Amino acid sequence: MKKNLLIILGSSLLILVMALMPFFGACAPEEVTPPPEEEEELPPPPPKVYTVCVSQIVTHPDLDTARQGFFDGMAEQGFEEGVNIDYIIRNAEGDMHVAVAIAEYFVSIKPDLIAPCTTPMSQTTVAAAEGTDIPIVFFLVTDPVAAGLVPSWTEPAPHVTGVSDWADVSTQIEYIKEIMPEVKTLGIIYNAGEVNSVVQVDEVNEIAPGLGLTIVEATAAVTADVLAAATSLIGRVDAMWFPTDNTIFAAVGSVLKVAEENDIPVFASAVGQVEAGCAAGAGIDVYSIGVEAAAMAARILRGEATPADISPMKTEVQIRAVNPVAAERMGLTIPQSIIDAADIVFEE
Repeated sequence: MKKNLLIILGSSLLILVMALMPFFGACAPEEVTPPPEEEEELPPPPPKVYTVCVSQIVTHPDLDTARQGFFDGMAEQGFEEGVNIDYIIRNAEGDMHVAVAIAEYFVSIKPDLIAPCTTPMSQTTVAAAEGTDIPIVFFLVTDPVAAGLVPSWTEPAPHVTGVSDWADVSTQIEYIKEIMPEVKTLGIIYNAGEVNSVVQVDEVNEIAPGLGLTIVEATAAVTADVLAAATSLIGRVDAMWFPTDNTIFAAVGSVLKVAEENDIPVFASAVGQVEAGCAAGAGIDVYSIGVEAAAMAARILRGEATPADISPMKTEVQIRAVNPVAAERMGLTIPQSIIDAADIVFEE
């Protein structure tokens, strides 16, 4: 009986062991790995949107053109407004108190870059940004060294650089002599409070004796003074000229009124002024200055350089422009040879 029981128990144990064998590692079937799920392709992250502040001292065709050159240049560099760049634009409209407030506001919002247009706006911006590392790229600044923006033409400030609108003054005055050889006394209208104008007038005074010219100066501190300054030159000069002066630019109509009523030809330092009604002028292409400033700004925003790596740029006189119809209203006939050789001829 015991023997039979052992046989039965042994058989049962054998059956149990065989039943459990599939669960032991040695006899376990290979694990089946499910196919990997396809990873969902994520959309690219949105582009960084840069904030760039742009300011100018007054509304004027030359300044507006330079500013448009900056915007177009930034677009060419891949910075598209509303996509990866936002502009904050302010205009002081000739008021220096407003200019200071604009500069302080720009600095307070800590933008990625500030691009001030003209010397006064650049000076207020650099002063407001002192002690910060906000990059500043100025444009239409005649002499950034004399304006205290950079140490020298070859050495930018740690966070300041830009493009000058310096047009060789001797070339401009020689162009007047070429058009009007009989000129002996040249009246200059400018704002003595604009350092950009002072440096140009100083240069004219240096070269005038060699050109047989006597210089008569008339200053205007604000646009309301321009008419009186121009009027003061009646009967004292053969012709008038004004430098790249924001105050005179904003009130050029007053100068032209006096000139046309008294047969005094007016010569300008910017192409936009010739288009506005001056007789002629040798000046720079303000649009290209904006484009050059944009190229600097783009390098800085992309992290390719800092302002300290980019020396301020000095431009050369690029364009000679004449306005024969306007000249006739001032009693001047521009020689045909001069008209034929001009880069731009404005016909009103």
